[in-house]
Amino acid sequence: MTHDTLAQELIEMTDEDRRLQGGALGDDPAGRLAHRRVTVRNGDRLAEILDRHGWPTVTAVGAEAARRAWLVAQHADQQLDVQRRALALMTEAVAAGEGEPQHLAMLRDRVLVNEGRPQIYGTQIAGVADGAPVPWPCEDPDRMDERRAEVGLDPYLVHIARHGQA
Repeated sequence: MTHDTLAQELIEMTDEDRRLQGGALGDDPAGRLAHRRVTVRNGDRLAEILDRHGWPTVTAVGAEAARRAWLVAQHADQQLDVQRRALALMTEAVAAGEGEPQHLAMLRDRVLVNEGRPQIYGTQIAGVADGAPVPWPCEDPDRMDERRAEVGLDPYLVHIARHGQA
């Protein structure tokens, strides 16, 4: 049985996030603040959902809404407690076949970077230098692509080339 109302809510939450994301990356303080307000509100709501339902799994809400729950957690950078809790619950869901290993890897990297620690999979970009993306520091960078392959992520250079970041 799916929770259709919850699934629709997760999709709508991230639709608003996506609409405002361009402002988050720009130079306009009002645009950045608007996006931050949405991501904090979404993070607060995700915390309530986790309290009531646990992690929104594919079986419970469908694949797209489960992906959107991950996106809310991924963007909850101002709420590390929510990200850590989502990471723990999502780890269980992926182990049970109810989540995407790639999403878990990206959330794990995001939490590590937000904690000031080296990431594992090289999914988080610190900035751009000479037109090329520069990832945040990565634990054992020589094995990064091996770890990426283990969770179904493309090699780093393939990923950035495909997304026009190289």
